This record gives sequence, structure tokens and C-alpha cells, in this order.
Amino acid sequence: SAVANNEIRTEFPEEVIREAAAATLPDGQHHEDLTHLPFVTIDPATAKDHDDAVYATPNGDGWTVTVAIADVSWFVRPGTALDKEAEKRGNSVYLVDRVVPMLPERLSNDLCSLMAGLARPALCCEMELDASGKKKKHRFFRALITSQAGLSYEGAQAAADGKPGKKASPFVDSVIAPLWAAYRAMQEARKRRPPLDLDMPEREILLTKTGDVKGVKVKDRFDAHRLIEAMMVAANVCAAESLEKARRTLIYRVHDAPNPDRV
Repeated sequence: SAVANNEIRTEFPEEVIREAAAATLPDGQHHEDLTHLPFVTIDPATAKDHDDAVYATPNGDGWTVTVAIADVSWFVRPGTALDKEAEKRGNSVYLVDRVVPMLPERLSNDLCSLMAGLARPALCCEMELDASGKKKKHRFFRALITSQAGLSYEGAQAAADGKPGKKASPFVDSVIAPLWAAYRAMQEARKRRPPLDLDMPEREILLTKTGDVKGVKVKDRFDAHRLIEAMMVAANVCAAESLEKARRTLIYRVHDAPNPDRV
């Protein structure tokens, strides 16, 4: 009913399907080769598309944090049928029991998904942090990466807490430990600002196999969630700084001042 009432587009035109089917991975000429670095994705356990991966490593007395976002713009070029269809849709639509994607599955769940063990193009933001978590500099670049593991929030948190599961065990020292150390430094820097902290509970609607609602529960929230959020926000800040420096047009998402009574 939500799809029908909001006239959400669920079918792709044939030309869009053909363009998606013809899409190929880059040949490496325009992308740095970072396939040797142990990037990981951390997502909900049920996620089918993995659009961001993270990697951190010690750098002197600080950290280098790299956020890799699936390079959709490599496949969706201006003026193509894919681009025009994406413009009509505007975004993917997440419903209780399904996702209506902005792009065909060949892209959304395959070439633009940073699946473990497969080389995929990404737009990377590399940030150098000092020991206190303050950013010293950053750079953006295109790269080919290979996610080493697709971890769930629960699995990543268990590994950080010293109770890794089978999937996370090989990455505790090389991936999980430096990620959490860099995150702790970023949190210390965050406390010094300090930002408006809206750590609100998120609810999940539970369905039966036939699609009926059987209940609602509050989702567990871990440091793994906060780590990904912190690194995504940091990458967004870097993007804004780079666009401002280049005097390019950009869109800010600006929140109005909150009502004092509600605060």
C-alpha cells in the first residue's frame, strides 16, 4: 500500500536494464589499487547492499582512517538512461519488508556493493588524525578495494569485546583493534566540540512469514554503530571542506534549532 499510495517506481525500463547489464568494472587506470588493504564492511545482519567500508592503521602517534564509498558515479554517467531513471526515483526506498532500489540490482546489489572477497571501485576519503583525534589533513581519491569481511554490527562488537565469532576472528588484531582505537580518539575529539548528541533508540517491526506484524522491538545499539556513524560524519565534513575550498556548489543538510522545551 505504501508503494501504491506514493506512486513509487518499482519496474525499470528496458533501456535502463540493458545499460546496467553492460556495466563493467574499471580497468584500474583511474583507480589506485588498495585491494591489499584489510577493509571491512559493518552493516545490519540482513543487509544485501554494502555501500561503505572502513580501514584504520597507526600513523606515528596518530591514525590514518580511510572511508571507502561504493563508486556509483563510475557506472552511472550523466545523461544516460540509468542517470535519468535515478533522477526520477531520487533515492532507494526502505520499507518494513523490502527495499525498492534506485538502481537495478546488477548495480545496487553487485557492482556497487562492496561484497567480501571481490574487487570493487570506491571513492575514498583518507583522513590523518593526531593522537587526540583531531584531523590534520585529508584527501579524496578513487580506488579499487577488496573488503576482507562483511561483518554485522553484532559480530564486530563481539570481536571488539574480545569474543569474536568465526567470521571476525582472523581480523581482531589487524582490523578491529585499530578501528576501535581510532574511533576512541575521534570520540575524545568529539567531546571537546561538543556536538548535539541525538543517540535515539531505533525500533524494528517484526513480521511473520506471511507478512503480518507480530511485534515491535527496540534495536540494540552498540559502539559498532557509533564507530561507523563517526567515520561517515568525518568523511562528510571532509567533503564539505574540499568543496568549499574548491568554491564548488554543494548542498548542506541543516537542522533547525531544537525547541528548548523538547530538549
